[in-house]
Amino acid sequence: MKAMVQDTYGSPDVLELRDIDRPVAGDDDLLLQVHAAGVDPGVGIVMTGQPYLVRALGYGLRAPKVRVRGRDVAGRVEAVGKNVTRFKPGDEVFGTCDGSFAEYASAREDKVAPKPSNLTFEQAAAMPISASTALQGLRDAGQVQPGQKVLIIGAAGGVGTFAVQLAKAFGAEVTGVCSTTKVDLVRSIGADHVIDYTREDFTDRSRHYDLILDTAGNRPLSHLRRALSAKGTLVIVGGEGGGPLLGGFDRSIRALMLSPFVSQKLRGLTSKEGSANLRTLGEYVEAGKLTPIIDRTYSLSEVPKAIRHLEEGHARGKVVITV
Repeated sequence: MKAMVQDTYGSPDVLELRDIDRPVAGDDDLLLQVHAAGVDPGVGIVMTGQPYLVRALGYGLRAPKVRVRGRDVAGRVEAVGKNVTRFKPGDEVFGTCDGSFAEYASAREDKVAPKPSNLTFEQAAAMPISASTALQGLRDAGQVQPGQKVLIIGAAGGVGTFAVQLAKAFGAEVTGVCSTTKVDLVRSIGADHVIDYTREDFTDRSRHYDLILDTAGNRPLSHLRRALSAKGTLVIVGGEGGGPLLGGFDRSIRALMLSPFVSQKLRGLTSKEGSANLRTLGEYVEAGKLTPIIDRTYSLSEVPKAIRHLEEGHARGKVVITV
């Protein structure tokens, strides 16, 4: 089968489309024929091996342990392991796995869910990591309540577009933060208010929010706290930017250390992947409350180009690979 492989850490130039052996599903796994795969910032982090913290977390100190990139997946079940009970060959599923930038991939049964019938494979592949992150950031870490004022920073991005829609589904009054060219998109997916950060400073103390979900990763904690109500909650998503050692994860660490000493709740999000959240997201999709926003699709051979496009920061919603 064809797969996008890397042997060393580095830029997208280290990725090569090669013919490799098809994976074999273990007893608790599904073998998937991949139809589409999402591209999220985590792909670039593992590809480069920076910040170095990710290497220490088990991804490989000198080279990637998993040679095929890609984690979001949508496809059709080709075969199942002997312990698998919820799926059978032919089922259409979406979820996460290692090595989804390939024609076939092996996924754990507890990491996938039935694909919503009203989504294409490309739309379904856009959801698992980003939509699950948005769901957990709002519902679990943020404990969002109906009527609360919620600010989504990075509202036009992969996580942000899902977060705006989910916050509305939870009954919140939603303000999205984005650049000028993305204002119309954020408004179209349900934001009550949209702030163009190139023209307005939302940290000027003129407005305060009960919950801030920061998916953009580059504003100091002191600035974000100025926009937070006295007992509000800040949830920091992701770890892009920053230095080579900790990257943007240092903000989450500092938030955790500061939170016990202030009235505001400051949290970094560590999202968990699993079928329960995927099924919940599928229910929102089928109820018409959640729609994946796809910026561009690329072929399997164009994965390096897709990653570069995402890293440039211009994507409106998700970038997806079609296989």
